[in-house]
Amino acid sequence: MGLSAKVCAADQPNGWEEADKVLQQATASGQVKSATLHVLQKGSAVTRAYGASTTNDSMFLLGSISKPICVTALMRLYDQNEFQLSDKLSKYLPKFTGEGRENVTLRHVLTHTSGLPDQLANNAELRRSHAKLTKFVEHAQQAPLSFAPGTRYQYSSMGILLATHIAEKLSGKDILSLVEETVFRPLKMERSAQGLGRFSLDDMVPAQTEFAAPEAGSGDPTAKSWDWNSLYWRKLGAPWGTTHCSAPDVAKFLSEYLFERGTVLKPETARLVRTNQNPAGLKPRGIGFDVGPQLGGDGCSDETFGHTGSTGTLAWADPATETICVVLTSLPARAVDPHPRQLASAPIAARG
Repeated sequence: MGLSAKVCAADQPNGWEEADKVLQQATASGQVKSATLHVLQKGSAVTRAYGASTTNDSMFLLGSISKPICVTALMRLYDQNEFQLSDKLSKYLPKFTGEGRENVTLRHVLTHTSGLPDQLANNAELRRSHAKLTKFVEHAQQAPLSFAPGTRYQYSSMGILLATHIAEKLSGKDILSLVEETVFRPLKMERSAQGLGRFSLDDMVPAQTEFAAPEAGSGDPTAKSWDWNSLYWRKLGAPWGTTHCSAPDVAKFLSEYLFERGTVLKPETARLVRTNQNPAGLKPRGIGFDVGPQLGGDGCSDETFGHTGSTGTLAWADPATETICVVLTSLPARAVDPHPRQLASAPIAARG
């Protein structure tokens, strides 16, 4: 284990000792192979790595924390007046019509109210064949809607895929390059990549795939070539789940929204993105972000924003206390409840 800076107890973020103990015990028992905790609280930041081969800068597969990162690249184009949130997807994707699709807006897909599915029915088949992102886009445009757009909430990775595909069409760049140029470089996120980028598979922390969800290849002995640890998946750069980052880099990303510095997005756009966009009665969501106190645990304010990842990751920021908490682990979220990421986050939230 390594601590990023030698700090006295008075300088440690509130709740740090309890959070640290959770991850020490989880890795010592073998439940979690690798983990990193990073907490920033009112200017004081501490990072610690857990597990035999993990360092403060270790890069984890973020899972769905990829979504707000990739959506940020899209919203950079919003700041350049390239699109409006009220625009219909069919304006940019002419094939996305019929059976109510022509009523789906960018706001719908970015807030998970479009009716599009989370994963495609033939997700495993596509991954098994090492399909490119364009093939996923093609099938997502044909996926049936579960309800009239804007009437319900349904978490949708495919909605995020189509939104970021529009960013590709508007910019003329693939999402891997676009995220690198518009998010990672401006924010100096040097231990981050959409896909593998300039890094190799050996640079990334392996996921404990035996505990993964079926759509990630768990339970399929033939899935080694397309599961979370495969070269295919790690290189793909899927905007719904294949971003790699270190914990301090995830904190740099959240800081752009927490402090509204304007490095990537205009301050007013950053506030828009991190604020609930859904009407009363539907689950609160920002633009690509989850929002609300449930993210970090009891003690977080209603202004809290961030995301979790099915790979075993959690990241949130609370403007009320100027706290950022990032917990990256190799243990998939579905493996155990409560997950160590939640147990580590809770004391930070409670004492923020």
